[in-house]
Amino acid sequence: MNVTGHTRRSVSIRDVATAAGVSYQTVSRVINDHPSVKPSTRERVLAAIDELGFRRNSTALALASGRSRAVTVLTSNTTHYGYASVLQGIEEAARAASYTVGIGVLESADEADEAAVAAQVQRSADAGGGLIVIAYDPAGVRALGAVPADLPVVGVVETPASPPSDDRPWVWADDREAAYQATRHLLSLGHQTVHYVAIPSSTRRTSARTTGWQQALKEAGARRPRPLQGSWGPAGGHAAGLKLAGNPDVTAILCGNDDLALGVIRALHETGRAVPGDVSVAGFDDAPHSAYLTPSLTTVRLDFTGLGRSAFALLHGVLEESAQIAPHPVSVPELIVRESSGPPPERG
Repeated sequence: MNVTGHTRRSVSIRDVATAAGVSYQTVSRVINDHPSVKPSTRERVLAAIDELGFRRNSTALALASGRSRAVTVLTSNTTHYGYASVLQGIEEAARAASYTVGIGVLESADEADEAAVAAQVQRSADAGGGLIVIAYDPAGVRALGAVPADLPVVGVVETPASPPSDDRPWVWADDREAAYQATRHLLSLGHQTVHYVAIPSSTRRTSARTTGWQQALKEAGARRPRPLQGSWGPAGGHAAGLKLAGNPDVTAILCGNDDLALGVIRALHETGRAVPGDVSVAGFDDAPHSAYLTPSLTTVRLDFTGLGRSAFALLHGVLEESAQIAPHPVSVPELIVRESSGPPPERG
């Protein structure tokens, strides 16, 4: 994932600590007039604050004093299954810890410039508490990059291309492994290749789901067709399905989410191609409706609710300076085989 840190570089509490030669916890004690700091150390820290122009925002003060028991979730969408389930998990975990949760809806990356994104992030920061940013799209990625360096934040992200550094507390589901499993399943049924209808990626790079699909095809020595770019919803799947339905060589289709699969199945039905008799279809996410389609949908289950709980647990550990939590919890996928996948049709 191409998040390289904070694009809006402000002076952080750690910068002050480095300049003064103390820990950032000592800087926090000075800011909050804690009596345990030596006068000479206090003077050195205050001098560093003045020299660097450190701005003590309301969030930092509240966190340091222990008065804030709130988190804000920044997201560009609250209705798509993955986003909504992550929000559910965050809310459940926060409620159990007696925290309140606020939600800030981001403008799309096309509608907001960098300054507007930074301003929206700062408004959320000033509300107090830490931040959780759902960065499944360009708007979320930009918001995650705009969070001030001294503000506790956890990112819920696409599977990173490589393990992030410890100063990036991110959580993710293993999309690469999920797509790999689903593709291997379809190939194991006898299909010569698997076509792919992709959801939009949060960055311009090849998404982890696409990478997993390609890896399974490569290992099997199967032809790798060009993926079709879909949207998030059934309409995008329907459009892609109509394009694929006219090709008799298409016998298996992996979809980037279950809503796309719903549209693909409808398109195949309209063009007289049976599922799974003529074409097998597999989805992604195991949304609640997937088990009740006709035919019921083979899919990969991702625990988005658990991912939300992990995101809050990671942030909670930072806010409370307590629990030792793995820095990058990962949700492991589970292949759910249902009626929509089967062997390819026999060729006369």
